[in-house]
Amino acid sequence: MGTLDTFITTTLGLTKLPPFLPTFLYSFLGFSVVHQVIAPWASRRWFPHAYGSIPRRAQNAWSIHVVSQIHAILIVPLSLWALYYEPAERAGDRAFGWDERVGYVHAVACGYFLWDSLDAVVNFTDVGFVVHGVACLAIYAMSFVSSLPPPPPPWCLSTFFLNIHWFMDKTGRTGSTAQFVNGIFLLSAFFGVRLMYGGKVSIDFVRTLVQVRREIPWTYFIVFGIGNIVLASLNWFWFTKMISALRRRFDDGKSLQRTRLVNGVTHGNYGTGN
Repeated sequence: MGTLDTFITTTLGLTKLPPFLPTFLYSFLGFSVVHQVIAPWASRRWFPHAYGSIPRRAQNAWSIHVVSQIHAILIVPLSLWALYYEPAERAGDRAFGWDERVGYVHAVACGYFLWDSLDAVVNFTDVGFVVHGVACLAIYAMSFVSSLPPPPPPWCLSTFFLNIHWFMDKTGRTGSTAQFVNGIFLLSAFFGVRLMYGGKVSIDFVRTLVQVRREIPWTYFIVFGIGNIVLASLNWFWFTKMISALRRRFDDGKSLQRTRLVNGVTHGNYGTGN
């Protein structure tokens, strides 16, 4: 690992990454294996018709949501762990304080967003997904150069409910009471965690950037600053899209009617779920 460590610390400048490199690699490889092997196998076994009857591109989207759900289940508790046990020196120095717990959480996040960015490019569907993946990867990777980024707040709490909502669409439960209840949790989590709490974190982060702007390279200031603005903007954009999508699903008598084949049974009147 000596040559690799030298490349990472000297060439890339990620001086804090080497102790967390195994975590990063296991994260990337683990999510890749789930995407390519475990998710397709489990989906064919448990949802033979809902998964097996859709085109390959749609099957890939299904597997992506499986990976996303596993990441959400892992990263939310890890983020809360890092935040709860944050040492006093880290809390007192937002710019340069360091905590190994943050390193582990960011290593897992970097592995996931490397996988996410590669998939968003290879299986391109929307430029927003590419921008989001690359921005998150850049911000969390650069935390191994500077300690500026805070521990990732539990953003993925809303992702957990978003994936459930998506799978309900694909298994014939669009417009159901269960999806309505899940939609309430989804919007509440997204608004409370990503927009309100995340907005506060973003404002504090920008203030810290401005305070230490003369002590950090301008590249850090640009990447962290622009990345923060881009991610915050995407969150507000996606929130409006979620509200519109939920309105379409639960607007009585106005939803488009669709016939679905779920596990060999024809289901009608499930709205406009994608």
